[in-house]
This record gives sequence, structure tokens and C-alpha cells, in this order.
Amino acid sequence: MTTREDCVAADRKDPLAPLKVRFELPPGVLYMDGNSLGVMPKGAAARAAGVITQEWGKDLIRSWNTAGWFELPVRLGDKLGSLLGAREGELVVTDTTSLNIFKALAAALRIQQQKQPSRRVILSERDNFPTDLYMIQGMIDLLEQGYEMRLIDADLPLDKALDDSVAVMLLSHVNYRSGQMHDMASVTALAHQRGALTIWDLAHAAGAVPVDLNGANADFAVGCTYKYLNGGPGSPAFIWVAPRHTQDFWQPLSGWWGHTRPFDMAVAYEPAGGIRRYLCGTQPIVSLSLVECGLDVAKAADMAQVREKSLALGDLFIKLVEERCAAHPLKLVTPRDHALRGSHVSFLHPNGYEVMQALIARGLIGDYREPEVLRFGLTPLYFGYADVWDAVDILTDVLDTRAWDKPEYQQRSTVT
Repeated sequence: MTTREDCVAADRKDPLAPLKVRFELPPGVLYMDGNSLGVMPKGAAARAAGVITQEWGKDLIRSWNTAGWFELPVRLGDKLGSLLGAREGELVVTDTTSLNIFKALAAALRIQQQKQPSRRVILSERDNFPTDLYMIQGMIDLLEQGYEMRLIDADLPLDKALDDSVAVMLLSHVNYRSGQMHDMASVTALAHQRGALTIWDLAHAAGAVPVDLNGANADFAVGCTYKYLNGGPGSPAFIWVAPRHTQDFWQPLSGWWGHTRPFDMAVAYEPAGGIRRYLCGTQPIVSLSLVECGLDVAKAADMAQVREKSLALGDLFIKLVEERCAAHPLKLVTPRDHALRGSHVSFLHPNGYEVMQALIARGLIGDYREPEVLRFGLTPLYFGYADVWDAVDILTDVLDTRAWDKPEYQQRSTVT
């Protein structure tokens, strides 16, 4: 594709193009931030209205039974699980990614305490998403049993870091900053070979790249639904547990919704069987209901086609940026290798924050991450080849004219 006309022709032949009409896309906006917050499915507003006006407004508390509210976390878990290589009853949609990391980490550590008590290292990577590292730090402070966090980086590669002191390894399948992707199956196999359990953070992978949790023999996985799954701002996250581990512990956040008979109002906690024990408190039904709208669109797409288009969009974006913006201090930090790349592309720029604010003012919405990272999400369900061409046009003009060099673009917002 060397002209915009080539891109338009590719969009006409795109098998995923018909799904674009199932999303609300504001006119005049090129949205390249679906890796941070996905756009709204067209059915979401009607679904929210139905939950609020009918199920809550008219049916009131009866809807826990009549509208299926009580079963919603598990039912949605089964629907999402089919996209991630999970079987029925293995995944539940609930809580936040951070809370689900805590649950999975506590479970994995307890299993290792029972089987390999001398292991006291929790392994992650220095460039992991901060909440993953914060939850590890909090767990270590809570346990006070000599645990330590070890971080892989350029100076400490995985093969060297993963020794017989490691109890649990927590990694992101796709890195939030660079878009680099781990080979889940081979990394999991290495961890198991060396006696460690694995927790995979799928926040930047679910709905964007093929995931096969059972095929990879993973132990635990967590992730959010508001990025590529388009569940809505702050929509509930998910947790998956391999069946071989489900019954091995009492869920540490032992709230009543994870009780085997919550309405017995028993004094003693007795965990539910299977994945329900990973629930904690009463579920946020309105936001939980909206998750289904995004899942229905995701399930209508062929994941192989999603991946093929994602990589093609990324290749085109990288090529055009490097051709048209070569005179500017941009540095690609996303792998070119398809096997190592997720579905967003990141460039460094010394004035990255200001550049992104100028792009947003022009209708090209990406996001910025410290330090100096411009992130551009490529969401195949509603972003096309001509969109890539137009986005690079805007980026080129903003850089060539130094449109970013204005005082208003230097004012930092709370959320970047």
C-alpha cells in the first residue's frame, strides 16, 4: 500500500470491515487508543437503559433471580473464556485486574508453600505494568515471610532470573508500554520446568492477539475488559484458574459472593466449588451487563483475521511513520517481528506528551506513557488502512510544523 487509494481498496476487501458499524465512532476522530479504553458498542446504551429502567427500575430486587444477575459473572466468564482458550467454568468476570492479581498471587504462593516452601522469590519484569509490581510489593509486605521481588530486564534475562528460588512468575503477555509480546507457551513451559507457577496479565492481549490458556498449560491469568473487549470505562476485569488449581486454596478475599451458599448467612466461610470461589462481594450489575455488548462483537470476529489485520495495520503504520517522519527524533520501541508484537505501536519522542496533546487536538487520539512514549492502538474491529494513512498525515504535519510547541500542550492533565 503506497497510496491512500491502495488503503481504501484494502478496506473494501477487509472481512472485518462490516463490524465497524457496530460501534459508536464520533465523526472527525481517528481513535488509536483502544489499547487503553475501547469505544462504545452500539448496543451498550440500550443495554444500560434496560438494566436501569426495567430490571432495576421496575423489577427491583427480583432481578437477581429473574434477570439472571446472580449468574452473570460466571455466564460472562464462559463467553469470554471461549476467546481465550478456556473451558466453561474456568473463568469469571469480576472485580479489577489489581484485585484479581492479588487473588491469583495469594493462591499461587499458598500452593508453593505447601509443595516447595523454600521458594521465596516472586519474579516479574521491570517494565511490567505498575499495578502488577505494586500488588507484588503489597503482598510481600503483608506476608512478612522473607519474600522478595526479582525483576528481569536487559541486565537480568529471564533464563538467568528463573532459578530454583522462584515461587511465582507474574508477566504481562503484551507489554503495556512497548507492545512486546511473550511466547506464553514456551515461557510457561520454562517456568514449570524450573518449578515455578505462572500468572499471566492479559490486559493488552485479550481480544487483540490469539490466547490459548489451556493450550499453553498456564496456571493463572487475569485481565481487563475495557480495552480491546470494549466493555466500558472501568468495566469489571476477569480471572482464570487452571482446573488443577481451582480447589487448592481458600480464596484470600473471602467475601460472601464466593461462599458456596451465600444466602444461608452462615457464620463460617465455606468456599463455593469451582471458579465461583474467586468472587468476593456483591457484583456491579450495570457495568457488568455492558461487558456483554463488547464480547458479542468480539465473538462475531474471526480471531485469526483480527490478528492478521492487526499486524498488517502495524506494519503499515511503522512503514509510513518512518518514511514521512524520518527527519524527527522518533524511535520505534515496538518489535517489528510479528511473533513478538501485540496490537499497539509505540514511538519515543523527547516531547512525547506535547506531541500527543497536539495530535488529540487534531482529532487523532492516542495516548502518552512515561517516559517519552507515544502509544498508538490498532484495533482491527473498527480501525482501517485508510485510517492509518490519515493518522500518519496528521502526525507528519504536527511534527513538521512544530504544532506541538505551544503552552497549552505543556499543561499536564491528571490522566495521560
